[in-house]
Amino acid sequence: MRAVQYFSREYLERCSGMKPEQILVFLDEFRLLHSRRQKPKSRLISIKIPEPLLSAFREKARQAGTPYQTQIKVLMKKWL
Repeated sequence: MRAVQYFSREYLERCSGMKPEQILVFLDEFRLLHSRRQKPKSRLISIKIPEPLLSAFREKARQAGTPYQTQIKVLMKKWL
């Protein structure tokens, strides 16, 4: 079972003003993001993060029993 999603009024108003082309782009990107047919390719990136922030993040992920890079990906997906 999937969780119920609730949207703010601001978000719904913004979506109601979308042009048909914008809706098509959104639907294509959504389909690609959530497609289960094949595993998406991963891309190696490099990012500078302050050491205290990274250390704290890694420790919190370790305590949660999650690899820290996996947790970064989870947070990125939630943000989208």
